[in-house]
Amino acid sequence: MKKISLLGATGSIGIQTLDVINSHPESFKLVAMSFGSNIKSAIDIIEKFKPEFVAVKDENTYNEIIHYSFSHNVQFGYGHEALIEAAVYDGVEVLVNAVVGSVGLVPTLKAIENKITIAIANKETLVTAGHLVTESANKHGVQLLPVDSEHSAIFQCLQGENTKNIERLIVTASGGSFRDKRREELQGVTVEQALNHPNWSMGAKITIDSATMMNKGLEIIEAHWLFNMPYDNIDVLLHKESIIHSLVEFTDRSIIAQLGTPDMRVPIQYALTYPDRYELKNGKRLELWELGKLHFEKADFTRYKCLQFAYNSGKIGGTMPTVLNAANEEAVAAFLKGQITFLEIEDWIERALEKHESISHPSLEQIQEVDRLTRNFVQTLIS
Repeated sequence: MKKISLLGATGSIGIQTLDVINSHPESFKLVAMSFGSNIKSAIDIIEKFKPEFVAVKDENTYNEIIHYSFSHNVQFGYGHEALIEAAVYDGVEVLVNAVVGSVGLVPTLKAIENKITIAIANKETLVTAGHLVTESANKHGVQLLPVDSEHSAIFQCLQGENTKNIERLIVTASGGSFRDKRREELQGVTVEQALNHPNWSMGAKITIDSATMMNKGLEIIEAHWLFNMPYDNIDVLLHKESIIHSLVEFTDRSIIAQLGTPDMRVPIQYALTYPDRYELKNGKRLELWELGKLHFEKADFTRYKCLQFAYNSGKIGGTMPTVLNAANEEAVAAFLKGQITFLEIEDWIERALEKHESISHPSLEQIQEVDRLTRNFVQTLIS
């Protein structure tokens, strides 16, 4: 039985991870978890899965939940130190990092130092400090198992293959909520419209990132680090149906793709069971004859400016992806609060990138300082 720590238990990926754990109780045990402020959902999870340690986001949430009478002994902590404690809790074998944002970076690094396998759904960790994470994983002999559907697809396509034969990674993208709108039609779109994703059920931040295509840009940087692939050998392909999750082209021009219905439990479960595969309880079988046809388009970097920002930032390297991620997080948060328009998300990111002079191969402390300064800069622009 694998002992699991789940960071971000009440989020979209967290809930689906719990569904996988619940489907295979003989194989997985939740021993530690974290959540933000959704106390009602957290209480239900704690009662059902009985973790030994729970990290909460802040002191107010902590003071509220500790007064609840649980049916088993459970320890609580709050803040960033508690998040780290949950990540490296005694006996944990797999850390599922499903928190949103760069807050997941340090817990991941600490878990790697403790030789805990990482199932990574928190793409910001690799975007912000990919060189530190991969260097540490190599040093400690720790596997980074991708949970994003696109990276899991690439990972699955590469099983049994010699990496020297890889020519190109092709990451697919649904196009998000506004994929059928021209750029000039995006003036004045609402938060509600942006959150209406046609294919996937995801959290608010990642759904907005999908609409701007920043999510795909972050995935390009993540793929660079996970698979040690130059940016010039990573392409984006628009694919509305989200049936082909990504593809790998080899030197002989053969292409291998991973297909499946849009169900995040598939990559989550594969990360937890790798190198084995388990039955996906209540999973829908893909019947291609029902679809009839699939659609593909070349990604337009003029239409989706965030894609270009991501490629440029990744190629420059150093702290530039840190700025990209921090500026995006702040801008998206402001859009969700109604403080800026949808297209202003791109404007604030671009201004932050133009202002920054990248530091090559930064330390953790330098990354954290650049992250802080970038957030302050964007908040100033918004205010």
